[in-house]
Amino acid sequence: MSKLKLVHIVGARPQFIKSGAVSRAIKSDARFGDIEERYIHTGQHYDKNMSGNFFSELEIPEPNYNLGVGSDTHGRQTALMLERIEKVLIQERPDWVFIYGDTNSTLAGVVAASKLQLKVAHIEAGLRNYNRKMPEEINRIIADKVSDVLFAPTENAMNILKTEGLSERAVLVGDVMYDSLMFYKDLAEQRISSEFKNRYSDFYLATIHRAENTNDLQRLQNIFEAFSRLDAPVVIPLHPRTQKIINRINFNDNVIIIEPVSYLEMIYLLKSSKKVLTDSGGLQKEAFILKKPCVTLMDDTAWIETLENNWNFTVGAETELILEKIECNTFGERGDHFGNGNSSGEILEYILSYI
Repeated sequence: MSKLKLVHIVGARPQFIKSGAVSRAIKSDARFGDIEERYIHTGQHYDKNMSGNFFSELEIPEPNYNLGVGSDTHGRQTALMLERIEKVLIQERPDWVFIYGDTNSTLAGVVAASKLQLKVAHIEAGLRNYNRKMPEEINRIIADKVSDVLFAPTENAMNILKTEGLSERAVLVGDVMYDSLMFYKDLAEQRISSEFKNRYSDFYLATIHRAENTNDLQRLQNIFEAFSRLDAPVVIPLHPRTQKIINRINFNDNVIIIEPVSYLEMIYLLKSSKKVLTDSGGLQKEAFILKKPCVTLMDDTAWIETLENNWNFTVGAETELILEKIECNTFGERGDHFGNGNSSGEILEYILSYI
């Protein structure tokens, strides 16, 4: 029996984390021994923490191809990815192409693969926040319309796919990020240095990277005004691009801006923080899973499960609303919305049985 060839198309750190869960399942479960995998890294996001150490530390295969596309306008970036992904897929001729999430790499991957009549699976399908101003929303919709199989992480995602007439291609498997988080939260304890562990105490963790916030100085000023008035320091690992913008607004020494951190360091900061303030969908979900209250600095969220019983609030960039919701300390039960930690295995089982 010939091996089944699988190609992962990824372009940003969260996508490597998600795909890493699938790779670990392939390597650790004898049922999947006939799967051969390749990685295409589009190079969409430059991240200095994604060196060789990144892959070895997180036990993720290094990419077989790095297309080096880099940052650009949405149109030019996606066009360059399409051209370069197509060349690799023609060379590899995989049985399956896996795309993840909602980046431009996701969009380019599904378009290139489908035009070559290759089977495509969208992992993390069915997410919607119904905000067409966000490029990610457009990418999600197109990926779901075109992919052959839609692996949905939650019941809500399945319901959305049903309302869009896509239920015949949808499979509820749970969330691969849940798989990863269960693996990495223990690894973080083992591998983070004592010096890093002792660096911060009694703090809030914040991240800001969405264009909706970073491209609007008034929104940023409102957010940082709230940070400056919180009852404990706010630690913000910040991308250099955002750092340049931040220099144009006012805030006090309650805000501690640090260099970008590794994924394991971020998990440790999350576990150690009082609460989280973020515009990251992934961090909202990780906070929910690890029972860490969250305030989302966006007007909406695709992860509506996290809003359950006050574990997450969407507040946009309203200073007083941020301050009000961060004070909430009344929480109800959290549902088990994201699977049982074996989403990757269920995905691979389905792929092997696919007719």
